[in-house]
Amino acid sequence: MSSLHRLNALQNELRDTLSLNDDYKLDVSGDEVRANFIGLQLSSVFQPVVDVRRNAPLGYEALLRTTDHKGKAVAPPAAFHLAEVAERLVKFDRLCRTLHTLNFLNMGKNNGLLFLNVHPELLVAVNSHGKVFEQVLHQHHVATHEVVIEIYEGAVSDENRLAEAIANYRERGYKIAIDDFGKEHSNLERLWTLAPEYVKLDGAIIQQAEFNTRLQRILPKLVEIIHELDAEVIIEGVETQAQLDLARYAGIHLVQGFLLDRPAAASHCVSAAYT
Repeated sequence: MSSLHRLNALQNELRDTLSLNDDYKLDVSGDEVRANFIGLQLSSVFQPVVDVRRNAPLGYEALLRTTDHKGKAVAPPAAFHLAEVAERLVKFDRLCRTLHTLNFLNMGKNNGLLFLNVHPELLVAVNSHGKVFEQVLHQHHVATHEVVIEIYEGAVSDENRLAEAIANYRERGYKIAIDDFGKEHSNLERLWTLAPEYVKLDGAIIQQAEFNTRLQRILPKLVEIIHELDAEVIIEGVETQAQLDLARYAGIHLVQGFLLDRPAAASHCVSAAYT
């Protein structure tokens, strides 16, 4: 099958699975898969979540990059807002996760876990969470237990719907990460109730801790509590060696941030030592 035929087959497959219309199109540039939807071009970049004990990635978080028809960058929150205004939010979110999965597969095998964000609105607007996306994963031979669904719980006020959404994902085999914990309305009681596999601490925590001795004393205690809840801690936003040293001192082994690697296209994500 030629490259064009494979692309057309994939485009038709996703159109049917995600219930997309004619305002959707895939294209390939080198090894990178891109999508066009609601007048925007969508692409993926990946940032490693590094296990500093092994100096190797636990996996990669997929991040959205978007441009308009003039090639001007559109920030992800603005892109999701446009999708919401166009009443395409559910399909936009699913298409982004599918696009990220296709590009992640282009990185080759044994790249660890794929961390994917889910828009908070979908947690209260959709039933049977993860069912449609599971079809995409199975079609491309990716097991749900290799995918970590990142949820910013501080943006969801409905406790019951949040717990229901997480239960739906977990029943299908997905792992759960609570994202940006420590930002705004995050609370430890929710962690006990939701029982995530991973808790991603907001980057502002480690950045402030670099210059705040009180926070330096508190951070190891927070990490200990999260570990007592049987969750692994991931610290985001590590930008300096001092911040990395503080994370290690606090008992944090999973680290993400510019110091270790910046987000990059799948083709540029190569094995490296992270010190």
